[in-house]
Amino acid sequence: MQLQERINAFIKLGDFIRQFSKANIQKAENLEHNDLFFDGFKHQLKLAEEHNGWFTKENIRFALNSWAEALTFDNLSKWLEPYEFDTIVPKQVAIIMAGNIPLVGFHDFLSVLICGHRVLVKQSSNDKHLLPYLSKYLEYVAPGFKGQIKFTEEKVENFDAVIATGSNNTARYFEYYFKGKPSIIRNNRNSVAVLTGHETEEDLKQLSEDIFRYYGLGCRNVSKLFVPKGYDFNRFFESIYHWHPIIDKAKYANNYDYNKAVYLMSEFDMLENGFFIIKEDQSYSSPIATLFYEFYQNIDELKAKLSADADQIQCIVASGFAENEIPFGCTQKPQLWDYADSKDSVKFLLSI
Repeated sequence: MQLQERINAFIKLGDFIRQFSKANIQKAENLEHNDLFFDGFKHQLKLAEEHNGWFTKENIRFALNSWAEALTFDNLSKWLEPYEFDTIVPKQVAIIMAGNIPLVGFHDFLSVLICGHRVLVKQSSNDKHLLPYLSKYLEYVAPGFKGQIKFTEEKVENFDAVIATGSNNTARYFEYYFKGKPSIIRNNRNSVAVLTGHETEEDLKQLSEDIFRYYGLGCRNVSKLFVPKGYDFNRFFESIYHWHPIIDKAKYANNYDYNKAVYLMSEFDMLENGFFIIKEDQSYSSPIATLFYEFYQNIDELKAKLSADADQIQCIVASGFAENEIPFGCTQKPQLWDYADSKDSVKFLLSI
């Protein structure tokens, strides 16, 4: 397949996904093979929600909408324009995926295939229903992909390169196990927000999206605030209160109750509003239903700290703080060229 054929196939996949990206699912006319796949994917959405209690309808729709918006001719062309694809020798690339949010490994899957390689996917058991079905649709609209996509639940073998995502512990295992292969190994990262106290109510409302989307389970979710000494959290709590229905989700509520009980028994200082806890803590990784914060006194010192800890940080949300900052409310809307851990996976895949 030529590059443009591969691009066209993913554009068609984006059109298919778009049907399911709103609360009111409507079958579109004139989509290739839609009669064959439409009802089946509705069933896969139901299975994904039943299988993983964190994969609510709303969060699955949000993920699908993000990919529908990304898989357009303009976005794909802009993403791929800087690269040279003429010298590709097809290889077998293994992807070991996380399962914390719906379709979290799709960008790696897309990157491998768009570069002209074959893909061997080992999914997380938490997110195993959506991608295999979408892969079948892709094979139907672009038969050249048949035989290029394989899923396995067994030990990953017979591959030329690997992209693996996991916890800090599993990443160490990956680095040892895959040390003889070209690889991208990703571990735990968290995102932070830097506040000055001058944010508007709308800024803080947008920030709440970065905190609560996907229940805070993504590496792009803000898990820690840096605030100036003496920061008043009242405006922050007021601005995030519209998320209070999140406590109606049993899994979230159980985490909230557990963490609150632990902090109370340990006599930790904390602030909470009935559905969310904030606690002063130097760690970057906060539990579900909890946000850590840390005071700063000097912006330059804070920049130096975050630079030194860059290998622990996925995103910095701020306004006027750093060149690579992300605007409030945008962490869960990455572009195709926003690479996880700032590791250019396409450049890697073109080099193997």
